[in-house]
Amino acid sequence: MEILILAVVIAVVVIGALGGLVVGSRRKKRLPPPPPSTPDITAPPAEPHVGEEAETPRDEPRRTIEEVDLPDGGTAPVGVEEPPVVEELEIPQIEVPEPTAGRLVRLRARLSRSQNALGKGLLTLLSREHLDEDTWEEIEDTLLTADVGVQPTQELVDRLRERVKVLGTRTPGELRTLLREELITLVGPDMDREVKTEPATGKPGVVMVVGVNGTGKTTTTGKLARVLVADGRSVVLGAADTFRAAAADQLQTWGERVGAHTVRGPEAGDPASVAFDAVKEGKDIGSDVVLIDTAGRLHTKTGLMDELGKVKRVVEKQAPLDEVLLVLDATTGQNGLIQARVFAEVVNITGIVLTKLDGTAKGGIVIAVQRELGVPVKLIGLGEGPDDLAPFEPEAFVDALIGE
Repeated sequence: MEILILAVVIAVVVIGALGGLVVGSRRKKRLPPPPPSTPDITAPPAEPHVGEEAETPRDEPRRTIEEVDLPDGGTAPVGVEEPPVVEELEIPQIEVPEPTAGRLVRLRARLSRSQNALGKGLLTLLSREHLDEDTWEEIEDTLLTADVGVQPTQELVDRLRERVKVLGTRTPGELRTLLREELITLVGPDMDREVKTEPATGKPGVVMVVGVNGTGKTTTTGKLARVLVADGRSVVLGAADTFRAAAADQLQTWGERVGAHTVRGPEAGDPASVAFDAVKEGKDIGSDVVLIDTAGRLHTKTGLMDELGKVKRVVEKQAPLDEVLLVLDATTGQNGLIQARVFAEVVNITGIVLTKLDGTAKGGIVIAVQRELGVPVKLIGLGEGPDDLAPFEPEAFVDALIGE
């Protein structure tokens, strides 16, 4: 019996201990958060009512019209938005080039200021009391330094020797007349210096301009267009220099200034195709002259020179070439003569344009290049101005060389 009672007591104790453990574990667990309170919902404003349901209007202070302050000047202007300004396309203005006669007067004066060192040097040497061998050698050196060339120099010195010996007395006036006559003879007064722009039959006259890069070839083409327009001629420009960047743009700008139409093609395109199209368009619109600006070429590059010959042949399928002008930089001296020789073998040069014939150039190059090619200098350029291109006149040139 006692054992049974003991067993019951132990069972009660165990059950009590287990109950305490369960209650403790429940207390340690976190209770879940209470549910959120219901949010306050603001009722929307009541809709306005009309009729009997309308609210009684509230009394508010109101001003009469006399109490309202108006700005000075009466009723305030109503702001009106102006329409956007549409920019008009800028139309290039056509320039009226300077007449040829006026251009020659100005260029002659500029040439006189820059080139008379040669003539003054020769007159000083010839005025010496005794013209011995040393003096004649100095005269030869002066002529050679001025790029006259060896053969022309020898011819001039020989004639001067003979005439001075016959002359006897040598006053300044006599020496100047003597030197002027011999230099004019050397320059060649009888050569035909007219730029051929009027074909024998039909239109247009076709002129091709050739030369190496840097001689002013494209600029000369533009200036020549101005000369022709000033003489009342209509001109089409062919931008066949497709190798130099912006060459076609440059030529087109020259044309727009005087109203000449420019035919151009894609950059790095076939120059012969552009030249062909320019002559064709010149014929179609009845233009007086077509000027073709070709790509500048090194005279040492055979392939480029052959392509220049191709341009010439393609142009002649449309119309005969009336003029092929070679542009030379007058400051290059003997190198210019080498260029002239190579170009003449490829395209049959008919005339020379000497550019940059200003204070840095030597006037004797005129004589040397004519003697080298057997063709005349037809045009000269003496500056950067648009009208600084003029026909070459032997007498005016010599007068500028030796001074007044």
